[in-house]
Amino acid sequence: MLYLKEANMEDAAKEYAFVSELPQCENGFTNECPGVSEEEFTSRVLPRMIAFARGEGLPAGYVPETSLFLWEDGEIVGLFRVRHALTEWLRKGAGHIGYSIARGSRGRGLATRGLALALDFARAVVREDEIYMSVNKDNAASLRVQQKNGAYIHHSDDKQHYTRIKL
Repeated sequence: MLYLKEANMEDAAKEYAFVSELPQCENGFTNECPGVSEEEFTSRVLPRMIAFARGEGLPAGYVPETSLFLWEDGEIVGLFRVRHALTEWLRKGAGHIGYSIARGSRGRGLATRGLALALDFARAVVREDEIYMSVNKDNAASLRVQQKNGAYIHHSDDKQHYTRIKL
């Protein structure tokens, strides 16, 4: 069974194992904790992720963001970040949702199904008519994931397509 679960202290060991394997930046998804120890993840990074989902302790210019781990058969296979609102920078760039699937789990439709679940979550927290996303032009697989979930290309630049999904 595939499901999303918010970042939480009870699953800290598995969450750490997943994020410690993510590249620092891949296909536009940024891992915000490369090289941190498990102790630092559990004591500093994870509590901050949980607080950010509640809108607490946000640095100036940040918006609430929920980190949702994608679980399959008791293992984490992906991470989706849902930003509850947009700043001007997010509106012109990353948008509402970013995601990454573990390398060993790619090519099985998990991103498509996970994004559908993330969109269900976003419907409850995003107060806009559309979900804004972006995708690197050289990442055709991720563009297909977004399109399978109803995305259309709103506009493009030299490096990225900027997509929208109507809520």
